[in-house]
Amino acid sequence: MRDSRQCTAAEAEAVIARYADTVYRTAYAQTGSRMDADDVFQEVFLRYVKARPVFKNEEHRKAWLLRVTVNCARDVTGSLWARRRAPLTEDIPDEPQEETGLKEMLERLPPKYRWVIHLYYYEGYSCGEIARMMGLREGAVRTRLARGRQKLKELMEGEFACE
Repeated sequence: MRDSRQCTAAEAEAVIARYADTVYRTAYAQTGSRMDADDVFQEVFLRYVKARPVFKNEEHRKAWLLRVTVNCARDVTGSLWARRRAPLTEDIPDEPQEETGLKEMLERLPPKYRWVIHLYYYEGYSCGEIARMMGLREGAVRTRLARGRQKLKELMEGEFACE
């Protein structure tokens, strides 16, 4: 007998198609690595298919996916393996070199600031929504957002002062 909540392949594909970019962008913003973002992306949608959650609406589904993304990214970046990794040498390029810009500056922020800035500016969530997703108080989110902006400003001023 089939569970009435079971996620069919077509339903899963529709959810993946709809939220793939959002989940991947968030995973990449959290981890700063394409390989880690790929792992997080796969884990998020695997958990979605296994958990078969029921949602009140699409906004609730999106919030669930982003919360799982943040948790999975936190697992990846906080693991012993991630802390012991060393960057690849110049002989083996890690990723294609791109122009220095806002994206690179964001990657240099500590994860707790990078996450709230990404969710606020790139995904369009309010401080209250981010607080619920991340299990924080709304005031803590506002503080992290303000401190993240300040650190980003300092990074950008330091970068452009050298030119």
